[in-house]
Amino acid sequence: MKNSYIKVKTGFAWLIAIAVLLTSACTMAPTQTSDQTMDQSVETTDATTQAAEAQKDEQGAAKTLAGKPAVERPKIELTEDILFKLLVAEIAGQRNQLNVSVENYLDLARTTRDPLLASRATRISVYARNDAAAKEAAHLWAEIDPGNSDAHQVLAVMAVREGDTAKALEHLEIILKSDEHETSLSQQLWMVANLLSREKDKVHVKSILEELMAGHQDDPEVLFAYAQVLIRLGELPRARKVLEQVLVLSPDDDNAAMTYVAVLNQMGQEAEALVWLQGVLKKDEDNFNLRIFYARILSDLKRFDEARHQFEILAVQEPTDPDVLFSLGLLYLQANKLDDAENSFTRLSETRGHGDDASYYLGRIAEEQDDLKKSEDWYRGVSSGNNYFDAQMRVGMLLGKQGKVEEARSHLHKISTQNDQEKNILVQAEAEMLAEIKLYEEAMAVYDEALKDKHDPDLLYSRAMLAERMDRLDILERDLREILEQDAKNSQALNALGYTLADKTDRYDEAYEFIKRALEISPNDYYVLDSMGWVLYRQGRLDEAIVFLKKALAARNDPEIAAHLGEVLWVKGDKKTAQEVWDTALKEAPDDDRLRNVINRLNP
Repeated sequence: MKNSYIKVKTGFAWLIAIAVLLTSACTMAPTQTSDQTMDQSVETTDATTQAAEAQKDEQGAAKTLAGKPAVERPKIELTEDILFKLLVAEIAGQRNQLNVSVENYLDLARTTRDPLLASRATRISVYARNDAAAKEAAHLWAEIDPGNSDAHQVLAVMAVREGDTAKALEHLEIILKSDEHETSLSQQLWMVANLLSREKDKVHVKSILEELMAGHQDDPEVLFAYAQVLIRLGELPRARKVLEQVLVLSPDDDNAAMTYVAVLNQMGQEAEALVWLQGVLKKDEDNFNLRIFYARILSDLKRFDEARHQFEILAVQEPTDPDVLFSLGLLYLQANKLDDAENSFTRLSETRGHGDDASYYLGRIAEEQDDLKKSEDWYRGVSSGNNYFDAQMRVGMLLGKQGKVEEARSHLHKISTQNDQEKNILVQAEAEMLAEIKLYEEAMAVYDEALKDKHDPDLLYSRAMLAERMDRLDILERDLREILEQDAKNSQALNALGYTLADKTDRYDEAYEFIKRALEISPNDYYVLDSMGWVLYRQGRLDEAIVFLKKALAARNDPEIAAHLGEVLWVKGDKKTAQEVWDTALKEAPDDDRLRNVINRLNP
């Protein structure tokens, strides 16, 4: 039944296409549109798409373009022969008999000299990859409608493929000078670029573009478009030179400036790009567009303090700009400046159309401050958007923290999911909510139910971690080994199993082998580095352990890693360094239980 429905639907499409075409051919004289370029047609791979595009062409052709006079079309008598060939052409196209469709449309174009039929013949010939027919149809189309850039697009590409540079330039100049779409010269150049950038002979394409640009060296708009074409062709040094020329001709062109910086970045000259941009901003301190561009580059480079400073300047310039407020709020969060972040997101909530984002992050801030009810209220205020699912999930978690366990579970069960990943997240959220209030058996039952009829490595791993909290190492080992049976290179499972065996049992050699395999797969993972340090410590290899633990702590300033490194140093006899490691960690995490327990155990 599904296939039948699809056939009926596509059949209806071609019937409409013919009806529109016949009606317009007999009663109207519209202009052509050029919404579709040759490369789009070539890339189409489904025959039914051809019919849909045909309908779009005919409907577009039935409109008059923004007050421009329509191309005069011949008055055609609808003979049986014309009707028959139209039907044959469309039905053949539907059946993917493209040569038959091309033959009939080309014959109709020749005999009627109707620009609409010439357009149709050209497009279908291009779609069928019949270059000879496409060339003939496009020549006929251009002859009937000399100013139509679509016809010259096809002819330009044909000339490029044939190596006829002079003819290609002739057609490209017509496209550039065409005003039928009332577009700028640079937009026309983009049209040319889109055609040529897909050709295989890039050297030939570049030479044609260079010749084409010879007469436009003083036009910054066209040179800018040309620079972007060069970027697409991978000619970054040449693009840089052209952009420098643009900036001399038009020094206040922000788009050219941003593109210039982007090119420098792509060339690996990030430092030079930033210095250049800083110099521009010194001369033009109030340039909002360039400053926000600069701020975003700093964020991408993870230079967050500098980025935050730039956004603070922008917030003074435009205190209600939502992009500035949002970015500044996130950067304050990154720096753990919760009060400043709250201020930014509160102001964002007052701007139109950004309430959901603001509510979500205000909820995150309130949750970080342990204001559970306030956080819940903010999350409930998220009604749509990318953060909606996470906000609703967090409502359920917060209800559990407030002791409203049944309400929390009911809320989580009612959340709609779009895929298996979201279903897993809700399972994990419910189990974690129960585990946090020490309802471990109920949490285990959630995982057992979810895993009853399937193998899911994410849920198996989560159940294994819950089992570790319950001191059920048999379940932990069973689940992690099941993951490894299906995926022997799962470094997370290898590391978790190795670390647990090293920490909870005396099976140190076995633990070492698991962690060694994990390290081979993920050599820079600080979790794995910490585990290797810990198992080496358990084996009595203290010097080796210290090397790995120091590397792990350098990669991530984590209190558990600090606890491990301090313990190994203390046992080795370097108590001063151990205390320094602990003291540094306590400044960042003064209430961390793992850190406090190690210090109290070794240095009570």
